[in-house]
Amino acid sequence: MTTFGSRLVQSAREAVAIAKGEADPATYRIHVPADIDVASIRKALGLTQAAFAARYGFPVGTLRDLEQGRAKPDASTRAYLLVISREPEAVQRALEAA
Repeated sequence: MTTFGSRLVQSAREAVAIAKGEADPATYRIHVPADIDVASIRKALGLTQAAFAARYGFPVGTLRDLEQGRAKPDASTRAYLLVISREPEAVQRALEAA
């Protein structure tokens, strides 16, 4: 795995620990958007719901719920989606290497 991929995975682990209350958020600077448009991220990548869900590890039903507003992503999911929107290839490489 590349250095960037390793840092990305570590950052995701830290974000999850903070979201679960297992780490002190005062020790980290995380800028997570309050709202995120899941459908626009997926469409910008040219993926179907099924393909996006499979590539990035989401249950397809959860992805549909997020896109249709029946569910709201928590902070760690919003952070993950933000990284996917900005560095989709890096996320895919990190997941493939895991």
